[in-house]
Amino acid sequence: MRPLRYSINVTVDGCCDHRVIPADLELHRHHAANIARADALLLGRVTYLMMEQAWRLPAGSAGATGEDPFARTIHDARKHVVSSTLERVDWNAELVRGDLADAVRELKDEPGNGLLVGGVALPLALAGLGLIDEYEFVVHPRIAGRGPSLFAGLSEHVDLRLTGTTGFASGAVAMRYEPRG
Repeated sequence: MRPLRYSINVTVDGCCDHRVIPADLELHRHHAANIARADALLLGRVTYLMMEQAWRLPAGSAGATGEDPFARTIHDARKHVVSSTLERVDWNAELVRGDLADAVRELKDEPGNGLLVGGVALPLALAGLGLIDEYEFVVHPRIAGRGPSLFAGLSEHVDLRLTGTTGFASGAVAMRYEPRG
């Protein structure tokens, strides 16, 4: 069974709005490496559309945008998109339909290195179903004072065990956790 990993950028006050979180080449390299070690991305509709708009390379493009390794990595990654409203997807993507728990368990049962999920709403649902095997929070040294927060509305708490940390020159810290039990 391949693991389902979740990674997200967040401010110290819990805001996960990408528009208030600074990004730099070091962090893009880190996230590109996360994507590269997964067989596919698992994305909800909103995150898929946002990432496609920001990172889809023009048809026939030979290289990544500038020197950013994240652009080519996410562009080339296989994607599973959970949506009941999208009629079709492309950009190396296929739609995931039906019961979320069953569909994700089927994806996890396939052989491989793992799946990487991003976003806010889909990970909330997956955490509630107990399907996330590893959480990574990249905490940025910024107080946003507003914006969406992670796991608002989670019905049951999830106890975590710290498995590793990585510091960045920007002062951001990636903290990796596994669910206890």
